[in-house]
Amino acid sequence: MRKVSAAEAWLRKYPERTVLAVSADLNGRPNMIALGWNMPTSSRPPMAAISVNHRSLSHKLIHEGREFVLVFPSKEMEDAVMYCGTHSGRDVDKFKETGLTPVKAKHVKPPLIAEAVVNMECRVVGELTTGDHTIFVGEILAAYVSEEPRKVLFNLGRNEKGERVFGGF
Repeated sequence: MRKVSAAEAWLRKYPERTVLAVSADLNGRPNMIALGWNMPTSSRPPMAAISVNHRSLSHKLIHEGREFVLVFPSKEMEDAVMYCGTHSGRDVDKFKETGLTPVKAKHVKPPLIAEAVVNMECRVVGELTTGDHTIFVGEILAAYVSEEPRKVLFNLGRNEKGERVFGGF
């Protein structure tokens, strides 16, 4: 073993599950953020955690609204996920720009995404500040899966040019 920086060691974690978190402002206008840091945290009750940078609009919306939709995107959503990860909802309407289809949720304000493999409606039950991110823990109030088979999108890391590479499994 050789000693390396934490940043270099983290590069060995790929592939990782890539998700979108959908939030909404107090008027119901939705926003999406692409995230790599997510995980299940409890079976009873079912809960999931996401880690969101403090500077993002999504952080503000999830903190204020206390809810989000956790989305496992399909391989076909790759361009939309990249767009959501490289543009701010302060400047653009990500649903309009990506062409993704919002679907009214039953228990939370933020919409589901029709093209996704999985959507989970979550109510925030805990927050933990961790440096420049906050871990939001959401109780899963309802979960949905696509009726037709779809490959789930994974982040495979970066290529030799430093560009993000995705794959579907």
